[in-house]
Order: sequence, then structure tokens, then C-alpha cells
Amino acid sequence: MTDKLNELTAAGVAVWLDDLSRVRLSSGGLDQLRREKHVAGVTTNPTIFAKALSDADEYNWQLHDLATRGVEVEESVRMLTTYDVRWACDVMRPSYDGSDGVDGRVSIEVDPRLAHESDRTVAEAKALWWLVDRPNLYIKIPATEAGLPAITATLAEGISVNVTLIFGLDRYSAVMEAFLAGLEQAKANGHDLSKIGSVASFFVSRVDSEVDKRLEKVGSDQAKALKGKAAVANAQLAYERYTEVFSSDRWKALASAGAHPQRPLWASTSTKNPDYRDVIYVEELIAPGTVNTMPESVIHAYADHGETRGDTITGAYDAARKVFADLESVGVDMDDVIVTLEREGVEKFEASWQELLDGVRKSLEAAAKGKGAPNKAAKGNAKAAEKAGGNA
Repeated sequence: MTDKLNELTAAGVAVWLDDLSRVRLSSGGLDQLRREKHVAGVTTNPTIFAKALSDADEYNWQLHDLATRGVEVEESVRMLTTYDVRWACDVMRPSYDGSDGVDGRVSIEVDPRLAHESDRTVAEAKALWWLVDRPNLYIKIPATEAGLPAITATLAEGISVNVTLIFGLDRYSAVMEAFLAGLEQAKANGHDLSKIGSVASFFVSRVDSEVDKRLEKVGSDQAKALKGKAAVANAQLAYERYTEVFSSDRWKALASAGAHPQRPLWASTSTKNPDYRDVIYVEELIAPGTVNTMPESVIHAYADHGETRGDTITGAYDAARKVFADLESVGVDMDDVIVTLEREGVEKFEASWQELLDGVRKSLEAAAKGKGAPNKAAKGNAKAAEKAGGNA
């Protein structure tokens, strides 16, 4: 049988998993995906952690210990999530070592409530970097206006960054500028640039969801014919900007000092509209030096019926610009689309973070009353984590 994910990897796309849970870690499922499905990295977000902690008993022993120690809710969340991420970093370490530090990365996000506070974002990033204490960690920082200086300042400390919640082209250009400035400062600070990694997470499917809604409201045949085209065009034009920035003399000076480029990462790649092909946001976004982070369902779908047709981005720039022109002609304001998506993206992660806090608070209260005592399986998972390098 053809190994379709291997073909995708050979075309220059790093396959990452957009999910993490202690069940996935303790069962060996993550390591299996690394070994058998070419998964070379992991991304997380508050929504993923909220679901993971609400679904599994594997956290009971740690919740019991945290409750016994009287640890506050927010610090308990840090302990729980960094434990999983540390463990995942150790599972992915072979990919990190085998790619000279390019892949094998695991991401953890700063508290999304800090999205509009630069200094606190940097302080949180430094704290998470210290807590996880693994070289293959990424700290996720949102690409809000306040996030841009935080990205530069965090990189300047020698900390690797996954810039998240990028929706628009101009903001993406600002993110790349923040990256270059951060590396220049890191070099001046004496850091080894070859150890610093970064990706820029450009969200895809949510763009189609918002644009399609507006096209449906316009209602004309011309408008409806544009449904499902905005997201791919947006990402393709982002890649065009990426190739321009990372062929510049400014970048070449950093590369000569050992720096790795900030790869574009296609995020939100599960298809929201059942009328669209379930792997459309993988097949249409293939180009060298990119990352595609997918839910496990999309990874398996691509392994089953994905088509790797070579580079599907580089030759599509003119067609992508025409999509944008056509959208404008039917009255879709893409600037407003981007503003709306960024605002909603931050709000959704804030809501998930609050759900996570509320869930942990209830679990701690139950554990303090003796209702969440550790079970044998959970203790076994703790021992497995210790062997993998994790610690509470």
C-alpha cells in the first residue's frame, strides 16, 4: 500500500497532531502515531486541555496530590498541563533529535486572558518554559497587537515560540517581522540561534466558515460560487509572503548565524463543512517548509485517501488574488472577516480556559473531600510518566 503520509512528508509538509491527553500518553498512542503515521510534532490549546481533563481518570492521582497540598486552581492547571506537555516532549524527542531541532516540538499556550497584555504574556511564557524544561517545547503566543512585542521579547530570551491565531496577511507579515527582530535580539544577547525554533500558525478552515456565511447572506449565484475558496487562497498568499521574507538579505544574515526559518503552520485544518472534501486543507496547502497540524481523524483520513500532488501553493498566487478580488466584488469585506475571526478566536480560547479552571476547581474540591482518591491505574500512569521524564 502507498504510504500517503510519507508522500506528504517527502513533499515538505511536517505532519503534526493537534491534540494531547494523558490517555494518549499513557496508552502509547502518541508514540505510535510518531512511529507509524509520521507525526513529527504536537500542538495543544485550552480547548484540547479542557476536554482532556474532563474525560479521563488518569489525572485523579495528581489532582489528589494538588488538593492535599492546597495548591490554588490556576497553579494546579499549570501543573497538570505542563506535566502532559513535558511527557509529550519526551515522547517526541527522537523526532527533535533526528531533525536537528526542527521538528519533534510540542506546544503549550500562555493563558489566553493575557492576549492583550504584552509584559504578562512574556512573564507567563518564561514561567512555562521553566516549568516544562525541555528543549523541544514551543510557547504559544497569540498574534494580537499586544502579542507582537511579546513574541519578540520571548524569542530574545532564547525561548522557542509558536505564534497562534493568525488569520490575516498583514498580521502575518507583522508576525514575521516580530520573529526577525526577536532573533536579532537573541543573537545580541548571546543565544545560540540554532536552538531557537518558531512556527507561525495560520488558521484555515475558520476563514471559510466566516466567509461562506457572508456569501450565503449575499445570496447571488456569483457569491455562492465562491464558497470554500477563501481559506485556501488566504493561506496560499501567506506562503507567498513567507517566501519573500525568508529569501531576504536580512534573513540570510540570521541564517548564516545558525537560525532556522519560522515555518508557516496550517492550523484549523479539519473541514467544518461536510460538503467539502475532508482533507481539502491538507491537499491544497502542500509546499516545502510547511507544517500541517491535524486532528487525528484528519491524519487517518489523509492516510486513507489523501492525494499528494506536489506543490499546490507556489503556482496558485494569481488565482488566489483573483479569489480575493471576486470576494470584494460581491461585497465581502475581508478586513472585517479577519478582525472578527481574531476577536472570536481569543474569546473562544478564553471561554475554554475558564471551562478548564472551573473543571479543575470542582475536581480539586472533590479530591479534598476524598472523592477523587488516586486509583491503581492512575498510579501506574504516574510511574510510566516518571520513566518518560515527566514529573509533577
